[in-house]
Amino acid sequence: MLKTQTWTILVLLLLAGSAAASLLVAEKTTDGTMANVYLDGNCVRSIDLSAVREAYSFDVEGPCGTNRITVERGRICVEQADCPDQICVHQGWIADSAAPIVCLPNKLVIRVESAAGQAAEIDSVTR
Repeated sequence: MLKTQTWTILVLLLLAGSAAASLLVAEKTTDGTMANVYLDGNCVRSIDLSAVREAYSFDVEGPCGTNRITVERGRICVEQADCPDQICVHQGWIADSAAPIVCLPNKLVIRVESAAGQAAEIDSVTR
C-alpha cells in the first residue's frame, strides 16, 4: 500500500513539473515578438505583440480601400478588407514568422519578427 502511494505521488509531481515547464516554454515564445505593418514597402506601424493587454483594431488605407487589422496578445490578423479576393482575411491569425499576411491589391504586408528585427529560422511551411 505504501509503495502505491509513493508511486502515485511521484507520478503526480512529474506531471505537475512538466506542466509548469510547458507553461514557461509557451510564455517565452511570445516575448519580444514584433508585428510590423508595411504599406507599399514602408513600415507604418510596429506592434509589440507580447505587450498587448487588450485586443484592439485599427484601419490602414491602401490604394484599393481599407484593411481592418485586429491585434491580440501574441497574434495579429486582417479582420476585414475592401479588396475583392479577401485572401488576407482568410489567412487568419499569425503569431510567428512562418508566413506573412499579404494583401496585394492594397500593397499591405504584415510580418511577425523577433524584437531584434530578424525572423526566426524556419526550414519550411506547410498547411
